[in-house]
Amino acid sequence: MLKLAAQIESAVQVVHDRWPVTPRVGIVLGSGLRGLADQIDIECEIGYADIPHFPQVTALGHAGRLVCGCLAGEPVVVFQGRFHLYEGYSPQQATLPVRLLKALGARMLVVSNAAGGLNPHYAVGDVMLIQDQINLMFRNPLVGVNDDALGPRFPDMSAPYDPHLQEFAVETARREGFLLHRGVYMALLGPTYETRAEYRMVRILGGDAVGMSTVPEVIVARHVGLDVLGLSTITNIGSPDAPRQITGHIVNAAAATAASKLSAIIRGVIRHFPDK
Repeated sequence: MLKLAAQIESAVQVVHDRWPVTPRVGIVLGSGLRGLADQIDIECEIGYADIPHFPQVTALGHAGRLVCGCLAGEPVVVFQGRFHLYEGYSPQQATLPVRLLKALGARMLVVSNAAGGLNPHYAVGDVMLIQDQINLMFRNPLVGVNDDALGPRFPDMSAPYDPHLQEFAVETARREGFLLHRGVYMALLGPTYETRAEYRMVRILGGDAVGMSTVPEVIVARHVGLDVLGLSTITNIGSPDAPRQITGHIVNAAAATAASKLSAIIRGVIRHFPDK
């Protein structure tokens, strides 16, 4: 972790050279959700390959670029694609975008993902507001010598997702007239989709949705002091008693159907996000 400060500084310099603006919000787009970037009044686009120390994106449906501009009248940066541990990257590499966001001066992180629904009340195309998370990746991006300049040795995780931002999201969904679930997201390492036995395990342990991302990013967001809003698009139903085969293409297609809901929620939360 002691090398991170230098890596972050060089990444910040590249972004500032092309877009000398302080963003208020950063948004990480998950599988099939790249279209949300079309809602941005784009001022600058930077390929991940041009940002020092950023890995390559290999996951299906992840464009691999940083989109800078305005959304709902506020300066934002959108990470159009994320890094996953199953791609072979370390937790520190996978979460470098979050540290870049903090160093750019942002105060809020919005994480979105495509997830399998375990709660019997969920349907494909629904959106779940993440209230809490369970880390079954057995990896943590804070393992190693801590750099106290970046965050505390033992960050508190009693409320990883900001309750005030959740209320703004619920108000927006109610106003726009669509269903917004609230639940627990469980992260497994992947890249295989879950077995029927694993679906049962996730549900027994308290998970409402399951995926292969997000949790490391949120851990780092809390480490650096960012407020976090989490949203899962339910792209398939993980029923152990009525199993269906699932592919990455099916997940991406289902995730795209929720783009308008995600856009409405994110716009609504950004408008209500208070100045500090």
